[in-house]
Amino acid sequence: MTTANELTMSADVLYLASQSPRRRQLLAQIGVRHELLLPGADEDAEALEAVIEGESPDDYVRRVTIAKLDAALQRRARRGLPHAPVLCSDTTVALGDRILGKPDDAAQAAAMLADLSGREHRVLTAVAIGMPDGRRLSAVNVSLVRFAEIGDERLRAYVASGEPMGKAGAYAIQSQAAAWIEHIAGSYSGIMGLPLFETAELLREAGFPV
Repeated sequence: MTTANELTMSADVLYLASQSPRRRQLLAQIGVRHELLLPGADEDAEALEAVIEGESPDDYVRRVTIAKLDAALQRRARRGLPHAPVLCSDTTVALGDRILGKPDDAAQAAAMLADLSGREHRVLTAVAIGMPDGRRLSAVNVSLVRFAEIGDERLRAYVASGEPMGKAGAYAIQSQAAAWIEHIAGSYSGIMGLPLFETAELLREAGFPV
């Protein structure tokens, strides 16, 4: 992993303010070197994802991503870290205008999956980059996903596996839930958590080598 001292000497490294191993994997896939910039024990990262009553899924995912970026930039400053671009992202699942976030427990996960069964939903992933010169760049990818009927037995087994926990909409496309997906229109990487086309475009706009 790149060290902070190396960051001062390299113009092709950014901070990734995300605990998601999938986002690390996706950045590595397009050859982007990165250093993690994770919340400390004194930060309530989950509170940033609280839904405001009446908020649309599109407004929600944009607001949360910018809030995460603000927190990450403050974190970098508090820790006295070298300046480098900071990348944040957030993913949410929307069934109509209803936001399906991370389930609180197995019962909520099962209810979410039952609602998605046999229906089409949207997966929205926002990306934001904070530049050392103060510029902020952002984009949102929206993909459509249609589930087949899941069936009670498969649904219960998936919830029992623990996979839905910590996942927006209570599923991960790279897990066994992929067997239920009849159709996707959009970005597979966006559904995973980081739309690579939009991310690469933002990085190029920022003058970052991709």
